[in-house]
Amino acid sequence: MRELRYREALREALAEEMERDERVFIVGEEVGHYQGAYKVTEGLLARFGERRVIDAPIAEAGFAGMAIGAAMAGLRPVVEFMTWNFSAVAFDQILNNAAKVRQMSGGQFTCPIVFRGPNGAARQTGSQHSQCFEAFYAHMPGIKVVCPATAADAKGMLKAAVRDDNPVLVLEDERLYGSKGLVPDGDHLAPIGVSAVARAGSHVTVVTWGKMLVASLDAADALAREGVECEVIDLRSVRPLDHAPVIASVEKTGRCLVVQEAWPFGGVGAEVVDRVQRDAFGALAAPVLRVTGRDAPMPYNKKLEDLTIPSTDTVVRGVRALLAY
Repeated sequence: MRELRYREALREALAEEMERDERVFIVGEEVGHYQGAYKVTEGLLARFGERRVIDAPIAEAGFAGMAIGAAMAGLRPVVEFMTWNFSAVAFDQILNNAAKVRQMSGGQFTCPIVFRGPNGAARQTGSQHSQCFEAFYAHMPGIKVVCPATAADAKGMLKAAVRDDNPVLVLEDERLYGSKGLVPDGDHLAPIGVSAVARAGSHVTVVTWGKMLVASLDAADALAREGVECEVIDLRSVRPLDHAPVIASVEKTGRCLVVQEAWPFGGVGAEVVDRVQRDAFGALAAPVLRVTGRDAPMPYNKKLEDLTIPSTDTVVRGVRALLAY
């Protein structure tokens, strides 16, 4: 085991997969000569050259479409969006081409492609650059959506995504890039579609993914000092979604809180609530509650932004509301 920063774990995954398979290449804005907008691709241009680390113009629909064509022709592209907000202009390429080409060709074509980049709010980037996209993309069949929260999962899930024969979207987080964590040595792969128990507990089940794992674990630590033990489930993958550990936990605790950064309406959290009430209804001692981002465009003002994004304190309040039933 080694301690790596989240961005270093991603970089290591890319380098290892490019070394392992010459069909893997990277394309995106500033991935090469600038060394990556968030330094995830730092050093890869010098190591692998301009044929495999390609600086693209500010034209997401164009380079996403080019990469989809390359995947159909047998290559394994990794497309970096500087932010998932910029993927909006490539939405048609992802929705109508990457997600559908295998089905529409009767299996004659596959699309082994990875789209990756930071998702959700950074710090004072405004309403057009702070949105969470997991619910948008998880809604559509034909693609996989993963949200690694730790350095180990960042490396392991990205490597698994590169090797997958289906389109995989890796939703990272700008605020996590500098975080540190232990990463297993060797060819570390993390399975797509498998949830994990991030912390064991017996009083309340907290379900989350991505950056909100940090707030949820911090809240669990604070509540433990009051004698409340939360079991924290990290979904890791939201499409496919492994809800078996969630159901097993709720059957033990009788209470469930879902924590997401995204807007509340039609979110991934609503899908989790539906599965819990269908498969663990008899175990519930209280309604399933959600802690979410505010149902409003993200303000630019720092203090208002802090009020919009779920925090450790809002998770603690959510757990207390459950215990009040």
